[in-house]
Amino acid sequence: MDLVILAVAFVTILLGAELFTNGIEWFGHKLGLAEGAVGSVLAAVGTALPETMIPLIAILVTGTKAANEVGVGAILGAPFMLSTLAMFVTGIAVLIAGRGRPDGDVMSVSTAVLGHDMRYFAVAYGIAISVAFVPADIQWARWAVAVVLLGLYAHYVREHLRATAVVGDPADLAPLRLHRLDRQAPIHLTTPRLRIVSLQVVVALACIVAGAYAFVGAVEGLAQSFGLQEALLALVIAPIATELPEKFNSVLWVRQGKDTLAMGNITGAMVFQSTIPTVVALIFASSHWAVTGASGLVFVSAAIAFLSSAAIFVPMARRGRLRGRGLLVGGVFYVGYIGLVIANLRPA
Repeated sequence: MDLVILAVAFVTILLGAELFTNGIEWFGHKLGLAEGAVGSVLAAVGTALPETMIPLIAILVTGTKAANEVGVGAILGAPFMLSTLAMFVTGIAVLIAGRGRPDGDVMSVSTAVLGHDMRYFAVAYGIAISVAFVPADIQWARWAVAVVLLGLYAHYVREHLRATAVVGDPADLAPLRLHRLDRQAPIHLTTPRLRIVSLQVVVALACIVAGAYAFVGAVEGLAQSFGLQEALLALVIAPIATELPEKFNSVLWVRQGKDTLAMGNITGAMVFQSTIPTVVALIFASSHWAVTGASGLVFVSAAIAFLSSAAIFVPMARRGRLRGRGLLVGGVFYVGYIGLVIANLRPA
């Protein structure tokens, strides 16, 4: 039964994420935001939302010890997944699309924008992980880091919104999914009204919250059935399901030649995931945000995220360009860590 609930939760989360991403892009257009802000902020947050809702529901609503472990595992799993498997899948898409491009697999991206995102990620996630080595009973340190992370993300968003120009042609956006709910749909098919855009965003959020709540319960049930650690199960399963919308969007943008949107969608989500969900864990599940013998393997995923990111973006910074084949290294780190997790799975 838990497997059925898990499958239904996956579908519900993915449906909500697709509706949210589509709606939030139109919302950004209505606000007059540019591609950079839409990709690294709005689209990144939208496609990261399913992964974010799982720890929020687990920690804030369920609140049990097992649920807190699920939440921490999901929070750590998101940057790991984004810096490894998401990069690999995007790299494959670039190699395929590169056959029809004059520059091959050289991506048409703003290395300055991506470098900006990755610097914020490295600083924010580095601070967040470092406090996990501080004894769990020192609460003030975690609260202080939470405040710093919120400030960093606020400054990151502010810089993106200030640095970008106004969006132009709405034809670059997919039609609003729920546009036919508008009684004046034939008139507003090309440019839907803000009220319909907002309605779609609200419906999408409802789907995501419901799916995330069901997901947490199903993961706890499966962990108990198989005698596995909840945090490791969430670390492996949750990101694969809930980050699918993000990887799919990036693949579509690569096919359309919108490489900055494709990569900004991932790097922007990495910044978001290293700050906002982490703050929830630091404040409401602080005793679980600690490197111990039991949680050590879970926190190793953070080291993998740093290593994979460095292997991809340090060469980009040196050469001033990003190639699709350079993203494939993320797959190596992903397979290596999953193999380590499988080898160390043990009864909870």
